[in-house]
Amino acid sequence: MSQQLKHPDQHHGPGGHSGHGLMMILCCVPLLVLAIVLVATGIAGSGFVLAAVMCLAMMALMMRMMAGGGQK
Repeated sequence: MSQQLKHPDQHHGPGGHSGHGLMMILCCVPLLVLAIVLVATGIAGSGFVLAAVMCLAMMALMMRMMAGGGQK
């Protein structure tokens, strides 16, 4: 007797989970704003903005890679 796992339908439209990745990326925006403010006031060096941008890019890549759920 074989058991089949039932997967719930994944909706990527209105009412689905398509906005989750965007929301996670938007959570990085305050980090970017804070980095710019700290550099503008002279508290942090310009490398801090680079680190914040790299963090944002890494989050975007992770969300993009996870968005497919293994489907092409």
